[in-house]
Amino acid sequence: MGRIDKLKARILTIPKDFTYDEASALLNGLGFLELSKGKTSGSRVEFIKIIKDDNGNETMEKLLLHKPHPQKELKAYAVRQLVDGLKGFGEL
Repeated sequence: MGRIDKLKARILTIPKDFTYDEASALLNGLGFLELSKGKTSGSRVEFIKIIKDDNGNETMEKLLLHKPHPQKELKAYAVRQLVDGLKGFGEL
């Protein structure tokens, strides 16, 4: 079982100690790119993934996370939102 598979299994348990670094590694491993929303975004970070179908049409999957500070762990609601979003995209 690879690292991404382990992170998928871990996040499905909605752990209280799931870190932003783990979330970022999971999303990057699934093909998402991390984008800062700019200087005025505060702790909001957007993850996007562009998917092309067989006809060349593009769709974009987008997830928004709040980067926790000063702690490293995501809030429980953020972990649930991430799980729901990834399930909606068929990634989990």
